[in-house]
Amino acid sequence: MIQWPRRFRSAGEAAEKSAAANTRPVAVVDGALGSDVNLNSLAEHLPNVVFQSAGSRWPDHYVPDAKILIVPVDGPGGVDGAVRRLAGRPAWLRVVVVLRDADVASTRRLVYEGAADVLPAPVSEAALVVCLERLLEQEPPTLGIPKRAGQVVALLKAGGGVGATSLGVQSACLLASRSEGSQVCFADLDLQFGTAALYFDLRDALTVVDCVAVGEVLNDTPLSTALATHKSGARVLAAPREMTRLDVLTPKLVELLIGGLRKDFALTILDLPSVWVDWTNRALELVDRIVLVTQLSVPHIRLMRRQLSVIAMQKLDERPLILVCNGLAPDRQEALSLSRAQRALGRDFDFIIPEDRVVMSAATNQGLMLSEIKRSGKIEKAMSAFADALAADALAGAPVRKA
Repeated sequence: MIQWPRRFRSAGEAAEKSAAANTRPVAVVDGALGSDVNLNSLAEHLPNVVFQSAGSRWPDHYVPDAKILIVPVDGPGGVDGAVRRLAGRPAWLRVVVVLRDADVASTRRLVYEGAADVLPAPVSEAALVVCLERLLEQEPPTLGIPKRAGQVVALLKAGGGVGATSLGVQSACLLASRSEGSQVCFADLDLQFGTAALYFDLRDALTVVDCVAVGEVLNDTPLSTALATHKSGARVLAAPREMTRLDVLTPKLVELLIGGLRKDFALTILDLPSVWVDWTNRALELVDRIVLVTQLSVPHIRLMRRQLSVIAMQKLDERPLILVCNGLAPDRQEALSLSRAQRALGRDFDFIIPEDRVVMSAATNQGLMLSEIKRSGKIEKAMSAFADALAADALAGAPVRKA
């Protein structure tokens, strides 16, 4: 076990010392440095550093005084969680990852997603000293808000015809219209039946197949300039124009694509097919939230239960999950009530979108936003609340578009 210096054990004492001139606090998650690093010896090499315990796991609340945080990550299996944590870290915090069972791909991904450095475990004192000296010589960012990795939301359907694509397209338009610049992207990965480009009225938009042709440099492709732009400001990656085999995409290509989308957009909405294959499962492992859309009918509720069962089986239910009942009309509850459907699912719907076929059909047929068809309708209000939940805090801090 590491012999922790007395000043390392006491966060209060460390915080008091950090007020002294030239003192630089560094927070360390317990166990990150293993047993090969003697912090008393390390303190001699870095006399201005005050080490501070960050607790037994990656902290939810950061200590403002500590601009550097050292955390352990358990090999490739823990990288996905680390990436989500890196995306949500404060702009001023630099994270050093100590990676167990390190490999090149995981190391590159962590650095790409925002890690200040990645050190293979077990860490040597020399490697840690060099790393910290380099970071301490650099001034932390103070001007503006550095761009953080964007968030990705997956749209999953409980069968065909539930209107998930329409909801996603309208949400992307609404959110993009509120923010300045290209902050929002809609990526249609329904390779065989995707229609999002038609709903945006962007028939010549760059397609997923076009991106796949780029191969290994996909995550370095400037998607923010390559993708078609809807007049709302939303960027669009279209489904293939012709029927395409599902195995055109692979888990690796999906990783690269999502990495590129995170880099270029604050929020990406992925429209996935309703089938489960290896790459759709990988996509769901990488997203920040899952939105599952159904309609109020016995077949659709059964299909939604089946989707929920697979999500739990694949251990994806730890991610935030939003359930949506779309196109609800009074006559639909004659055969199946909303309360019975929710009991069958074992939980309530998070959002219920009322049916308005005339307004929604007009919007999708013309590539328009709902507000351009009919303002202040019930469906527009419901869509606004749904879009806010879909985005969560992804657009926090984004420049607001002037009216």
